[in-house]
Amino acid sequence: MARNLRVLFVASEAVPFAKTGGLADVVGTLPYVLKDLGADVRVLMPYYGMVKQGKIPTTLVAENLEGHLGGTSLAFDVHTPASGDHPFYFVERAEFFERSQLYGTPRGDYFDNLERFSFFSSTILPVCQNLGFQPDVIHCHDWQASLVPVYLRHRWQGADILNQAKTVLTIHNLAYQGLFAKEKFPLLGLDWSLFGLDGLEYYDQINLLKGGMVFADAITTVSVRYSEEIQIPEFGYGLDGVLRSRASSLHGILNGVDYQDWSPEKDKLIPATFSAKKIAGKAKNKAALMQAYNLNPKLEKAPILAMISRLADQKGFDLVAAVLPELLAQDLMVVILGTGEETYHRWLAQEAPKYPGKLGVKIAFDNALAHLIEAGADMFLMPSRYEPCGLNQMYSLKYGTIPIVRATGGLADTVEPADPATGTGTGFLFTDYTPEAFAGALNAALKAYKNQKQWRRLMQNAMSQDFSWERSASAYLNLYKLLVEGEE
Repeated sequence: MARNLRVLFVASEAVPFAKTGGLADVVGTLPYVLKDLGADVRVLMPYYGMVKQGKIPTTLVAENLEGHLGGTSLAFDVHTPASGDHPFYFVERAEFFERSQLYGTPRGDYFDNLERFSFFSSTILPVCQNLGFQPDVIHCHDWQASLVPVYLRHRWQGADILNQAKTVLTIHNLAYQGLFAKEKFPLLGLDWSLFGLDGLEYYDQINLLKGGMVFADAITTVSVRYSEEIQIPEFGYGLDGVLRSRASSLHGILNGVDYQDWSPEKDKLIPATFSAKKIAGKAKNKAALMQAYNLNPKLEKAPILAMISRLADQKGFDLVAAVLPELLAQDLMVVILGTGEETYHRWLAQEAPKYPGKLGVKIAFDNALAHLIEAGADMFLMPSRYEPCGLNQMYSLKYGTIPIVRATGGLADTVEPADPATGTGTGFLFTDYTPEAFAGALNAALKAYKNQKQWRRLMQNAMSQDFSWERSASAYLNLYKLLVEGEE
């Protein structure tokens, strides 16, 4: 194309404004890299309470625009960051988005998530009209934005500003599909003919993600391995048949890392910077981490094993629970940071007092502490049942914090099996989802740690890996161009 591609991201979260998981890291980073590569990118997301109360002030750019919920018109305003080069726009309607959390509480999802995100999807057309922004590509993320490809085909025909747009749907986690009762279908403003096997119906329920998968021009996932896994029943969560039918339009593009934020050489949130050549600073961060979690100073030469995670079954916490007593019987420490399912909140609250000075737990989202953990820990645990991409294993590699992971999805794509004897590899992997297999990988890592010369080589291998966003952004840009030129 002679001019720069115009791309509209539609997503439910993005750093630094609002975050529950890796989706926010992608949406908060990828648009800037695409802009550096020449694309004209805008991002639309809800104006949550945490955005309004955040550190970045916003300014009103449009008011009393008209979105829809079923056949009802609902007014909304649009805000944007007041200063800096942020391509973000926030949809404000307080009854939907002025809440303490994004999607629900530890007790469960908000009862009106269908209303909230179908309304959000309906705002794309009026926002584009108001901004005078005619996208070549609308890049939608997860179930919260999956109605956009449906609306583009079935509600917005004849809207000149969108009539050339192609749609890309990125699946960050197939397990979360946006399932709702059939009785709510009229709230979507769609004809009942779309509630069928070739539309949004799924076992007599509404499935928003399925709708996006059926009608998007292209589908992407966040690693190559995951794009293959989700086409089989074990990982397909009931949608593997739909994905196999769209296999020619399904692409795996590995997420990247923002090394401006996640690099031990320039990290402003840690006590001491360090590099593969000047590794001494890592010991200072380990000391600070031990202090932050009130760990036993007598264990300073023992390894710290860390997890920063959503506390959920998917992340392998049932395996952690199974191996934890035997693990903590050894001279080592474990630190955990995260929030999630109330079951695991209670379990960790019960376990922590049993292992004073050895098990540190913080139930919270704490970005500064997350950086300290990556910088100060020796090993990072990701025993995930499945992992579409994973970011923490890539952060850990850069900080010389050796990952111990299950060989699934993006974890298998980014961590190379270590062989301490030959000095190759970057981490420790296990395949079977069992406590025994996980314990085997842990024991192999702990054995390797005892030979500090071999461990140092492993750290240097890990820190030399490059998963920067430029490679991934170029792959997305190429996909956009193929779609716009009619070659995809």
